[in-house]
Amino acid sequence: MSNTPNSFEELLSSITPEVHSKLKQAIELGRWENGERLSKEQVELCMQAVIAYDEIHLNEEEKVGYIDRSKLQAKKMGH
Repeated sequence: MSNTPNSFEELLSSITPEVHSKLKQAIELGRWENGERLSKEQVELCMQAVIAYDEIHLNEEEKVGYIDRSKLQAKKMGH
């Protein structure tokens, strides 16, 4: 029996908060924990996994790329 996921959805379901954090760190640094550089393809796959994980597990304001527009709206309305 193999531990290799059979689909992207199966892979996503196996990502823990710790793995999610390590994927984000690898993207930020461009390297794995062991110092090995990520290839372009690995960066893209890690980004896809992080975004998909965020979509399933996090609130809107916790997601990668979230921009708090509430203060901008308040300024436009004169508040």
